[in-house]
Amino acid sequence: MNSVGSNCNELKQEYDACFNVWFSTQFLKGNHSEQMCAPLLKVYTECVKEAIKEQKIDMKEIEKNVLNTEEEKKKPTSQT
Repeated sequence: MNSVGSNCNELKQEYDACFNVWFSTQFLKGNHSEQMCAPLLKVYTECVKEAIKEQKIDMKEIEKNVLNTEEEKKKPTSQT
């Protein structure tokens, strides 16, 4: 799966690779320290935040809870 911003894809792949190594070699063996991939996660997170701003994605709209509400039954409006 690609990142929200195409310029973040390489950073995402690097973080995902680090996470997979950490999970299998550290976490599953009882070491729950997240420091191994923390620097990569920080850089990737900043890239994603910038991509969200550039694409004008409204995080409040994304995080809004609509399940089991009347709003869930509404048809989506066009965002063009």
